[in-house]
Amino acid sequence: MTDTTREDQVWEGWLTGGSSLLEEINASVRFDYRLAQQDIDGSIAHAHMLAKCEVISSAEAEQIVAGLEQIRGEIKSGDFTFDPGLEDVHMNVEARLRDLIGPTAGRLHTARSRNDQVAVDARLWVRDAIDRLDALLVRVIEVIVDRAEVHHADVMPGFTHLQCAQPVTIGHHLLAYGEMFLRDRDRLRSARRRLDESPLGAAALAGTGYPIDPYDTARRLGFRGVTHNSLDAVSDRDFILDYLSAGATLAVHVSRLGEEMVIWSTPQFGFIKLPEDLCAGSSIMPQKRNPDLPELMRAKSGRIFGDLMALLTVMKGLPLAYSRDMQEDKEALFDAADNLELSVRAVEAMLRGITFRPEKTRSDAALGNTVATDVADWLVAERGLPFREAHSVVGGLVKWLGVQGRELKDSSPSELADFDTRFEVLPAEVLTVEYAVARRTSPGGTSPVLVRKAAVELRRRNAEIN
Repeated sequence: MTDTTREDQVWEGWLTGGSSLLEEINASVRFDYRLAQQDIDGSIAHAHMLAKCEVISSAEAEQIVAGLEQIRGEIKSGDFTFDPGLEDVHMNVEARLRDLIGPTAGRLHTARSRNDQVAVDARLWVRDAIDRLDALLVRVIEVIVDRAEVHHADVMPGFTHLQCAQPVTIGHHLLAYGEMFLRDRDRLRSARRRLDESPLGAAALAGTGYPIDPYDTARRLGFRGVTHNSLDAVSDRDFILDYLSAGATLAVHVSRLGEEMVIWSTPQFGFIKLPEDLCAGSSIMPQKRNPDLPELMRAKSGRIFGDLMALLTVMKGLPLAYSRDMQEDKEALFDAADNLELSVRAVEAMLRGITFRPEKTRSDAALGNTVATDVADWLVAERGLPFREAHSVVGGLVKWLGVQGRELKDSSPSELADFDTRFEVLPAEVLTVEYAVARRTSPGGTSPVLVRKAAVELRRRNAEIN
């Protein structure tokens, strides 16, 4: 084989190949070009390690590294042309390296296979993706804390079954999403810890006979260690599944928040005003302000779920070790990462841009007899009733008021005494939503005092996760 032979023909010593269909279905460079920087990083570390172990000379390593850095610059500047005929990003880089430095480029692939090469590239890429997404979540949680502190005492309805339940505060409601996003950060950091092993040195599947030092390449690439089994090293895609799984749960939280923003922004709710620059109009109805951004926050979840399911389905029946099926991991990974980052950026923009309407939320918080539990609790504390009996008494009271077209918010203690004389000395404040939220002082409760403390604590926890 001459030095000018194309790198995708390295196996032509015994295979004839040549089918355009095989080339078309095999080619992955149209999407795996996104691994180029990681591929160069991995190759530079490998070259340095080979020289350190005297598998190649220091001069050869320096020539290889200089060529790879030139290729990195060409890719960053947009001057590099990825050739689909060279199949994937790895062969594109190696072919260009051969153009630049000649036969020495062939020394780079010593003690390495494309199997462990792509495995390390993918781990590096996912590690970077986790760090990007995690940094976005840090900012989102900070915005939540800021807004929760402002609205720590502003009352809004709390719902179960989307029916009026008990009053809470806007700050308390927002902090619930802060807890969700903090758990998402923890899941991402956990996934990062598990992927933090370098597979370089596993070669095709069985390791290599060359005297290499995989701990050296791991150190150079910032991994905390190396994989423990060469078969697992090249066939493992758990680290991508971990990222997609954590991403799918994050997408659930983004979607739930998007749904609430859609509902809250309707005139029927009127809890928030959406920022105009994040809304779209209607082609026919001039009055419309459509919540396109939170709707797409909601919709992106389905796409991200699909990416997870696609890769689970690809991996579920594969025998060890590497199979070409695993090439299908990249598109799902890249698509999910793009949409997760876009969705979280949308969350931050919406949380910064919406305007709450505390006067409307406070008014609606009193609808639906939401202080009924507080009235029952008063009967327990002041009249000595068992809670079940108090529950029954207040249930009867609510029904009695309903027949008259009234609710607890419309009534005075003296009026309630017409139903049951035990209400004669009921303090009027028990019928207010402010009283209801103020007395919820159990850990994690909606008391404004606790909400302010919870906001401070969430900020601290967000800063401490690593």
